[in-house]
Amino acid sequence: MAAVTAAAVSLSSSSSPAAAAAKAKAAASPSSPCSHLQFLSLYPQRRTRAVRMRVQVSSTETAEAEAVKKEKVSKKQDEGVVTNKYRPKEPYVGRCLSNTRITGDDAPGETWHMVFSTEGEVPYREGQSIGIIADGEDKNGKPHKLRLYSIASSALGDFGDSKTVSLCVKRLVYTNDQGEIVKGVCSNFLCDLKPGSEVKITGPVGKEMLMPKDPNATIIMLATGTGIAPFRSFLWKMFFEEHEDYKYTGLAWLFLGVPTSDTLLYKEELEKMKEMAPENFRLDFAVSREQTNAAGEKMYIQTRMAEYKEELWELLKKDNTYVYMCGLKGMEKGIDDIMVDLAAKDGIDWMEYKKQLKKGEQWNVEVY
Repeated sequence: MAAVTAAAVSLSSSSSPAAAAAKAKAAASPSSPCSHLQFLSLYPQRRTRAVRMRVQVSSTETAEAEAVKKEKVSKKQDEGVVTNKYRPKEPYVGRCLSNTRITGDDAPGETWHMVFSTEGEVPYREGQSIGIIADGEDKNGKPHKLRLYSIASSALGDFGDSKTVSLCVKRLVYTNDQGEIVKGVCSNFLCDLKPGSEVKITGPVGKEMLMPKDPNATIIMLATGTGIAPFRSFLWKMFFEEHEDYKYTGLAWLFLGVPTSDTLLYKEELEKMKEMAPENFRLDFAVSREQTNAAGEKMYIQTRMAEYKEELWELLKKDNTYVYMCGLKGMEKGIDDIMVDLAAKDGIDWMEYKKQLKKGEQWNVEVY
């Protein structure tokens, strides 16, 4: 049982990956022995038998051990997660309840927050995505292919009744090499939706971005633009809702990168959360066209993170720290550039260490 309790305003342990990475490095050494908008808004014959018996027993034990080893216990909230309930040939048809532009007039492009009715028929979890099939046909006279969008609402939905799903969509408009203006089919379909319009929905899909089970986890969220969507779903559950089986007591730290102040999505909501839970929520914006660091460099998300690099590295050495990244391709490289030298100071190869984090479900990436 859960309830929305606050409306949004308009918007190093021995078992840690660090220890594992250091151990692996030592083993490889030559010296070693072997993360409704309610606006206010992973030999001899006699001895042969004995040897063979030992080998057989050993093989059996090894097989059993491997079988046990393969039973990985997820650290994420994946019990009972529904996937692909609705497919392109038989999508769920919902209705648009609201569609609101959430970027300012001077923003380079438009981003909209939209809420669709599901009547509880599209059960999803925070961090999942849904597919949308735009109305009409493609140039070959076939239905448009679905486009996936990260869900921007908690499992309860913006109305708190588990009967809606929300998306955060940027209208795609660009000029091609021939100088022609091209409009993205699905994004423009969605941004132009009017309340009451039907929407074909597929899914839900995805488990990569599911929230950690541990309510005391440190969750570092890195977002650019509409990559904020899954994190809005996380944060609503953490700070705007009350759940009998979940109460967040850890540290949620969001880094949001955008080009201008007018593109700071859900700014008022985020600031309200910070006000409500100052000990549990940290918020940092990186506005590339308006802010610079001490060296006069443009403030991208990795630039902002560099200001806290030592603190972030210490957090990344803990077993209960999870990193979630959502947004434009290429953003991960900027983070790697920060962490390589920091990890090297501790004798750790960052890229190998990151593999351990991924294996332990502590490094989660969804980019486009």
